[in-house]
Amino acid sequence: MPRAKNRVASRAKRKKLLAATAGNYGKRGNCYTIAKDAFIRGGVYAYSGRKQKKRQFHALWIMRINAAARLNGLPYGKFMAGLKAKNIDLDRKTLAHLALHEPDAFKSLVESVKS
Repeated sequence: MPRAKNRVASRAKRKKLLAATAGNYGKRGNCYTIAKDAFIRGGVYAYSGRKQKKRQFHALWIMRINAAARLNGLPYGKFMAGLKAKNIDLDRKTLAHLALHEPDAFKSLVESVKS
């Protein structure tokens, strides 16, 4: 009896990887061994990119809060310390949204911290 090599599954596995790397430059999109390396490297970049995205948004929120707080006469550090002292628990994402889209509400927050 001949040995079964399961060609259907192995071909499907290769086709799936080549479909994932379609559109890559040169052999990275059509040569299996090179495409496999490109696919793995792309996954590594995607993983680290998801972590960097969180850092970059956190930094953006801090910049927006700092700019809006300074427009109202208070630096970022003193503003955040004042919020903590007054037990106002708002995260930076929410504060940045207020600073950008609702400046009057943000101004009232800064005034409550100042007094």
